[in-house]
Amino acid sequence: METYDQLLSDAYSKIKPIDHNGERFEIPKIEGHLEGTKTVLINIPQIASYLRRDQDHIVKYLLKELATSGTMKNNLLVLQRKINSLKINEKIKDYVEEFVLCKECKKPDTELTKDKGFAFIHCLACGAKHPVRSKF
Repeated sequence: METYDQLLSDAYSKIKPIDHNGERFEIPKIEGHLEGTKTVLINIPQIASYLRRDQDHIVKYLLKELATSGTMKNNLLVLQRKINSLKINEKIKDYVEEFVLCKECKKPDTELTKDKGFAFIHCLACGAKHPVRSKF
């Protein structure tokens, strides 16, 4: 019969090591390029998937906050003016703080829900529920 220490050692050897390279959640950076007077963003679908948010919600927020018009074509967001990637990344960070991170525990494990016409962030980690603006 194995001793407790042997069993414990065996259990620890089967656990995958945790990668401690900073935070678990990193806000994704935008990828894109300029085409004449337009800005083309190529990774909006990946950002939406990573943040677990609707792509149209993120696009609508960015268009409003960047004060520009734009359209989605073939998974590319085409903005009708030149915009610095630093400014776009700043707006994505603002979006994450407002619509993704829990106000209580600061974890990204949340979902957007609607109840009686009001939008809420519901945290799947701690159970907190906070209202967010539904129109922008």
